[in-house]
Amino acid sequence: MPFQVSPGVNVSEIDLTTVVPAVSTTEGAIAAQFEKGPVNQRVLIDSEDRLVSVFGKPTATNASDWFTAANFLAYGNALYVVRVAPSDALNAATTTAALVKNEEDYLENYSRTDNTWIAKTAGDQGNSLKVSVCPSANAWQETTSLGYSITRNTNTLTINGAANTTVWTTLNKGDILLIGSDKTQGKVKAISQGANSSTTTVTLESTYRGSTVSANTGSLVRRWEYFNLFDTAPTTTAYTEALDGSGDAIHVVVVDEDGDITGTKNNVLEAYENVSVASDAKTDQGAVNYYKEVINQASAYVYWGGGHAAGLTNAGTAAKNTTFNATSDIISASLTSGQDGSAIDSDDKIIGYDLFKSAEDVDISLILGGSADQTLATHLITNIAESRKDCVVCISPERADVVNNNSYEGAARDDVIAYRDLLPSSSYAVMDSAWKYQYDKYNDLYRYVPLNGDTAGLMVQTDLTRDPWYSPAGYNRGNVKNVIKLSYNPSKGDRDQLYKKGINPVVTFPGQGTVLFGDKTMLAQPSAFDRINVRRLFIVLEKAIATAAKFTLFEFNDEFTRSQFKNLVEPFLRDVQGRRGITDFVVVCDGTNNTGEVIDRNEFIGDIYIKPARSINFIQLNFVAVRTGVEFSEVIGNFG
Repeated sequence: MPFQVSPGVNVSEIDLTTVVPAVSTTEGAIAAQFEKGPVNQRVLIDSEDRLVSVFGKPTATNASDWFTAANFLAYGNALYVVRVAPSDALNAATTTAALVKNEEDYLENYSRTDNTWIAKTAGDQGNSLKVSVCPSANAWQETTSLGYSITRNTNTLTINGAANTTVWTTLNKGDILLIGSDKTQGKVKAISQGANSSTTTVTLESTYRGSTVSANTGSLVRRWEYFNLFDTAPTTTAYTEALDGSGDAIHVVVVDEDGDITGTKNNVLEAYENVSVASDAKTDQGAVNYYKEVINQASAYVYWGGGHAAGLTNAGTAAKNTTFNATSDIISASLTSGQDGSAIDSDDKIIGYDLFKSAEDVDISLILGGSADQTLATHLITNIAESRKDCVVCISPERADVVNNNSYEGAARDDVIAYRDLLPSSSYAVMDSAWKYQYDKYNDLYRYVPLNGDTAGLMVQTDLTRDPWYSPAGYNRGNVKNVIKLSYNPSKGDRDQLYKKGINPVVTFPGQGTVLFGDKTMLAQPSAFDRINVRRLFIVLEKAIATAAKFTLFEFNDEFTRSQFKNLVEPFLRDVQGRRGITDFVVVCDGTNNTGEVIDRNEFIGDIYIKPARSINFIQLNFVAVRTGVEFSEVIGNFG
């Protein structure tokens, strides 16, 4: 008990309920090129719909890797995705385009630029964005006292006696005009100045169906293009008014101007009502209402670029006693100069995959190689999986090895084996034999896609229906989804050659579907670890027991601690044994392995001996015919 100086009662609580925790074995990881999304940032994706939402649809450039990710998500719901972008990719902006990789990069390097707005993701799609700001009541709606005329069934309106600049504060393409006594709406398509600036000619998007107007005055109303999205004009927020300031409220709209994002031109993506240009602004509920912070946090499409638009007087100033005097002009800006950049190579992908190097930073169990060449595959095996020792890399042969490779009989088999021979031996790597042909619903065509996403997905499916130590292969658990045909369907002779090299054949059997027909790792040395189920069994055991053992750190290496460790581990192993993962085990943690010398080195040793369960790879059925008078006991065991 703790020492006490004076008499009293001290209550202590000791927790002896610790157990070996369950560990996750279903998270995948992939790094690839996508058309949008944050760059060099891990994002957890749980479905194909979410993949499309965050990273865009497949393209001719990235289809093989995109569908590798999507195919994995057909079996599981946890995939860490890293978008990799080439150095010449750019985020569209209102002034100067730049590669803004992700939010951290923006905050460190681009939050104080001369841009007004920057697209949140690099790529061509950003060029479709427009941001429109309504900064005042006059910008929201105005009426002119000048004369105008328009003839019924035409689309040309003429404003007489003044230049555009004196008709209203501003007139923009897209603005709505309320024409005539019946206030017929017309949308501005184009604006042109007459001779000597004495008239302004406005072309409407559609034919005017109201009554003819001739030199009418005082009734033509101009409204902001996005007037109908908001209930009232922006004036002063309650927060600023309470601090004796005025004119801080603005409305902001983010628009898909060209339709490249949604498929519909001028589709409104986001609208922000009565946000403030005051730097300390708050809502009635106490949330931040400064337009820069609101849009940076809430928008899926744009960052505030670091510069306030001209006309937003005193923007970025605290609200107290500040008159913001916003312009009566609509502030509209299109983003330009965004670009996808060139195709990425293995070096670019390695940068993305290296975000998965540290087991302390991110917990993953399966790495999807996608369309990996030898350089990338070797890096994934040697520098990530072998380094972490808690995950498995899934690899497919290169496309040229198996797609339309018919130069001679057995060419595909030989090239797949040649590719495997270039890769290292490892029990943390699994290789399949082909690519599959599947339908791309986003582009209405068929594509060849590597099978490693499915191989990893079958492991996830096995985890969800059984346990990680079950084999993911065969007719019960190895059925591959969404296959039109295989690029290479190995024969029995080919399968024998592939399997000797640690390559798991994927085979289409008539009437039985496409099946992963092997469960070997890429370990060349004969060992229990040359099987997927054994490797994944030990990953689970090592990860779970190591997690529990961390709480033994800094305790005393005495009989009590050693006994506590054994009592922690043995029930866990008995449970795994009961679920057919192991056939037997022994835990040694006593004075025989924790000698005085070990204790003096401040070490603690627990030896855990495991007999793993083995999967059946070969079946021998012996049918023995015997004579009528022969006793079975005489012949049983003598044949086979």
